[in-house]
Amino acid sequence: MRILIVEDEVHLAEALTQILKKQHYSVDAVHDGQSGLDNALSGIYDLLLLDIMLPELDGITLLKTIREQGVSTPVIMLTAKGEVDDKIAGLDDGADDYIAKPFATGELLARIRAALRRKGEVVPEDALRFGDIELNTSGLKLACKGKELKLILKESELLELLILRKQAVTSKEQIIEKLWGFDSEAEHNNVEVYVSFLRKKLAFLNASVRISTIRGVGYVLEAAD
Repeated sequence: MRILIVEDEVHLAEALTQILKKQHYSVDAVHDGQSGLDNALSGIYDLLLLDIMLPELDGITLLKTIREQGVSTPVIMLTAKGEVDDKIAGLDDGADDYIAKPFATGELLARIRAALRRKGEVVPEDALRFGDIELNTSGLKLACKGKELKLILKESELLELLILRKQAVTSKEQIIEKLWGFDSEAEHNNVEVYVSFLRKKLAFLNASVRISTIRGVGYVLEAAD
């Protein structure tokens, strides 16, 4: 799961980034509304943590703009205590939840999990299952037929993405944006390397699941009947 933090308090944004990474989320952080809008419109994020008071473009305007553009990514607004009118405006313009600063880490993580559940996604601490394989995203473990292998982070993130795509074809560009970020210098061969790694581990486990290449389009996860 990739989360975008749009917060102009740099120290807070850095602290949130570290907290979320420890929970195995992928995190990007920006510190002004225009950068937040550019990132949010990319469509690569599973959730946004959005401050209201931002330079260049305020959070309410950012939220309204992405909703008008058809971006349905869950948004949790970060508000100062007592900003009742802003909370109402945010919810009216499409926010999924809000949390007032200062907030407890546990409460924020619970609200993130709740927002992702409402979206219909599987939250990171749960096991993901597809065919005869089970991916433990927290422990970075892949299991099949009683056997288990340890994955490296990028392998786990790639397999998680393919499982959550529910057998839809995923392009190399989509994989790069999700795993490395839209402004990354990662190239197609980076994707090919991790696909190769995963194929070997699936074969070692004798899994019925395979990663198929759709020439000129991308990859799809398939399970034999």
